[in-house]
Amino acid sequence: MPVVRQTAAEQAQATGRRRASFRSLSVSEVRRLTEDAIEVTFDVPAELAGQYDYLPGQYVALRTTLPDEGGEPHEVRRSYSICAEPRSFADGSSEIRVAIKKDLGGIFSTWANAELKVGDTLDVMSPMGAFISKHGKDGKTVQQNVMNSMNNPQDMAGELGDAGSFVAIAAGSGITPVIAIARTLLAANPETRFDLIYANKAAMDVMFLEELADLKDKYPARLALHHVLSREQRIAPLMTGRIDAEKLQQLLGTAIHAQDVDEWFLCGPFELVQLCRDTLAARGVDPEHVRFELFTTGRPDRPEGNAGRPVVVDESQETFKITFKLDGLQGEVASPTHARESILNAALRVRPDVPFACAGGVCGTCRAKLVSGTVSMDENYALEQDELDKGYVLTCQSHPTSESVTVDFDV
Repeated sequence: MPVVRQTAAEQAQATGRRRASFRSLSVSEVRRLTEDAIEVTFDVPAELAGQYDYLPGQYVALRTTLPDEGGEPHEVRRSYSICAEPRSFADGSSEIRVAIKKDLGGIFSTWANAELKVGDTLDVMSPMGAFISKHGKDGKTVQQNVMNSMNNPQDMAGELGDAGSFVAIAAGSGITPVIAIARTLLAANPETRFDLIYANKAAMDVMFLEELADLKDKYPARLALHHVLSREQRIAPLMTGRIDAEKLQQLLGTAIHAQDVDEWFLCGPFELVQLCRDTLAARGVDPEHVRFELFTTGRPDRPEGNAGRPVVVDESQETFKITFKLDGLQGEVASPTHARESILNAALRVRPDVPFACAGGVCGTCRAKLVSGTVSMDENYALEQDELDKGYVLTCQSHPTSESVTVDFDV
């Protein structure tokens, strides 16, 4: 009986997950969005196009080498959401577009906003992530059908799936995956409605302002935009100030029809996303209909570059035995019990190509299946309940609690 293998695109369609791999791509355009944000376009040649198929809402990790504070070369990798709906060109090539907002103290984002230019090359990871719409019929989502017909999804209205009502709440660069999702869902069915609550400090900070206005002009009756500015006075008091619990309740009660929503998308800092999740839960919204993605920031105890945080192994002390499978090869590493080292960090010390991106429990790139042993997982903002039930863990957040642990990155 022949073995049926899934393509990268089919795997992404089925699960929103795939094995991460980096390839060098060339920058074809750098476009200024705001004073501290840019949109970067990468050319994907035809021979690599299948590896960079994606669903709107997914992200890529970018990797390069930059000097650290002491001037020494240091690998840096950061994850950024894809901000355009999928499309391919006549010659079979495609492109990946991401938005990079400069973060205070952010090494990569500061460098990219100041120095990244057309013609530069960066290592770009194959698209990952589960912040995607699951609305659809016949076992396929609207977004999966878009992926099957990547050229000009706006011309396929009415052919891609059920109409629906969707609401997104985003802040700052949280608009990046949301605008791709909105474009796709609105194009998919002439009866679909999309409401967007978008929070920023001031009008000058609004990313994709013109693109959102164009989208509103294209779908005036079906797209509702609600710009909330925390440091700039607006005519409507409800649209002025930070989104706190009271304001969120008012927005849900007046600005949108919260009782008729098929799917919710939340993207922004932890505090806002958690507030929205708690508020929706209190209103009786089924968690299965809520998708969320968080911002991440660097922490000194996370893996550094592709080598892992240094750990001294003393043979006279007790250690955990960590065994892992990656690309069909088995690796082993001893981890001192006193170090409370993550499985990812330990694996990186002996195998630098172990997949990871954020190392903060958010993106899911380092996901693996726990084959034997037990672990404790600090944080999980990436794995869904069905994945946890099947034994998957985030290795960046998992610490051994048994003498030996085995994980499989290939499953």
